[in-house]
Amino acid sequence: MAVYTKVSAEEIGDFLKRFDVGTLVSAKGIAEGVENSNYLLETTQGQYILTLYEKRVDPADLPFFIALLDHLAAHGCKVPPMIADREGEKIQQLCGRSACLIVFLPGVSVSHPTEAQARSTGQALGEMHRALADFAPERRNMMDHDGWRTLADQCGQAQLDHIAPGLASVVAKELDHLDEHWPHALPQSAIHADLFPDNVLMLGDRVTGLIDFYFSCTDIRAYDLAVTHAAWCFSEDGGDFHGPISRALIGGYESALPISDVERRALPLLARGAALRFLLTRAFDWINTPADALVTRKDPQAFLRRLQYYQTHPEIFEI
Repeated sequence: MAVYTKVSAEEIGDFLKRFDVGTLVSAKGIAEGVENSNYLLETTQGQYILTLYEKRVDPADLPFFIALLDHLAAHGCKVPPMIADREGEKIQQLCGRSACLIVFLPGVSVSHPTEAQARSTGQALGEMHRALADFAPERRNMMDHDGWRTLADQCGQAQLDHIAPGLASVVAKELDHLDEHWPHALPQSAIHADLFPDNVLMLGDRVTGLIDFYFSCTDIRAYDLAVTHAAWCFSEDGGDFHGPISRALIGGYESALPISDVERRALPLLARGAALRFLLTRAFDWINTPADALVTRKDPQAFLRRLQYYQTHPEIFEI
């Protein structure tokens, strides 16, 4: 989450008149993340999230996200549905942006997850995948394997090497390896595709919410587990791998949805792909984020270190 589009209290107050949610008491911009503009709202009736969709979110994709969240909520998954206005509309316009008012879920995001928290998150991810088995709408993964080479080209060799000497060569070699070996016959479903710790709300060891579904798409189900593994099982800088967290996360997932033998064999490669994907998007944002944006840039090298670990330790996914 972030703030790119600044919205005044008066504009938010007028916006809320479309809904039965009370009147505005306070509004605070949320700086974490890099995708959309987000505000935490307090009204006379409770708390809500206001999201304005920025350049990476196509308004045409919003019906998919709405249907996905409604489906998961109907199946008992802890997700934040979007709120309809008095006319039954969930997609709004505010300050020249598509916007939605979203249910606020209690809980906090953890920065140093415990084994119990990782297990609960893995279980929540498995339950989400199980609930999505009968979800029919599809959306292409705009950050999938086929798009990584284009993203690397957009970053540019010189800029990648400015981030870390030799990074462009590392990226090019990994792209070639993944092109040659990427699996295409694994089970697919709608996936979250961005389940970092800051997208999981917790109270103690209990998951109270999975949030920020704006990368959700149709792709390899085990790839979603690989993304979550890369996000949860290392120190923030990627320098340390946490084996107990890894085992707890995977064990929690399997308690809700078994991993097939073919999926488990693919996990080392899928994890390399996940690490490269976030290396490249972080590099692109590092290069292109405006200096005055209220957003925290994230170090691409943290995922270079994850990639290097996955390249040399495929055994971490063995039973």
